[in-house]
Amino acid sequence: EEERPPSPEPTVATFTRDSSRISSDDDWRELSIRLVGSHPLWGHHLWNAARSFASFLDLNSDVYCKGKRILELGAGGGLPGIVASLVGAESVVLTDYPDAALIDNLGQNVQCNVPPSTKCPVHVAGYIWGTDTAPLLSHSPDGFDLILMSDLIFNHSQHDALLTTCEKTLSKRAPAFVAATPSLLVFYTHHRPRLADRDLDFFAKATSRGWECEEIVTERMNPQVMFPEDAGDEEVRSTVHGWRIRRP
Repeated sequence: EEERPPSPEPTVATFTRDSSRISSDDDWRELSIRLVGSHPLWGHHLWNAARSFASFLDLNSDVYCKGKRILELGAGGGLPGIVASLVGAESVVLTDYPDAALIDNLGQNVQCNVPPSTKCPVHVAGYIWGTDTAPLLSHSPDGFDLILMSDLIFNHSQHDALLTTCEKTLSKRAPAFVAATPSLLVFYTHHRPRLADRDLDFFAKATSRGWECEEIVTERMNPQVMFPEDAGDEEVRSTVHGWRIRRP
């Protein structure tokens, strides 16, 4: 019987912080994000959306992170949530599919990048979208002020499950000012340009369920190929979109 080829080794991707955010020698400058060698859930790459998302949270930390209880769904390597923990979040919960390789890898990234001196506790948990949210709410009983979703909406069959989880876990507490309204931040790229309309169905479904949706970021980056057999238009694949979704 032919031997199965060995699984690829984990890789490490580097995220470099915008120099304008570094104000002292003690400030963090780079994060090393360990990625599983291969995985059917695409957890083995650091996608453009996560990089754009992380920079956005850093540059807008006063509005979106400071003092906030934050949940990241489908975190992969956990870059956006880790950045949130470093720029003032009150607490962060990083989740992904309850697969040992993914969850162990997330935990290693937290240990590597979040110093013990950081005041923000960071929890790692396995979670399947649309299922019982009690384990998530055990970390924040009153819900989360911000939910992060990076490159998830190409999973078209999971749109309703994602929205259901968000509806059950987003905080309902009244904000001190409008910008602090509990929200979802959804960053993505149309990895399959011919299916862009199906990606956007996520926002149509959210609107039909009573959410307000607003695109707040459009950023051109170097193209990446998630689906080599269906690459499509390079400009579409290289553009990251970021949306804010909240209750009216």
